[in-house]
Amino acid sequence: GWPMDSDPALAPDRLAVPAREAARLLSISERSLWSLTAPRGPIPAVRLGRSVRYDVAALRRWLVSQQQGGHANV
Repeated sequence: GWPMDSDPALAPDRLAVPAREAARLLSISERSLWSLTAPRGPIPAVRLGRSVRYDVAALRRWLVSQQQGGHANV
């Protein structure tokens, strides 16, 4: 299964999560997540005022691309 599926705190119907949760779901540091966040990296983020949110579906697509050895934009 997906790392995100094993986390009971992440409801399956949530569309986006804050940076701290996205990093935790990917098992990386927030600093690593920021370096992978567009425009620096391939992971898109949505900025809502002062908040930044990560699309859960985009995180999954990025994770799959990494498993396949690619660095595709999501």
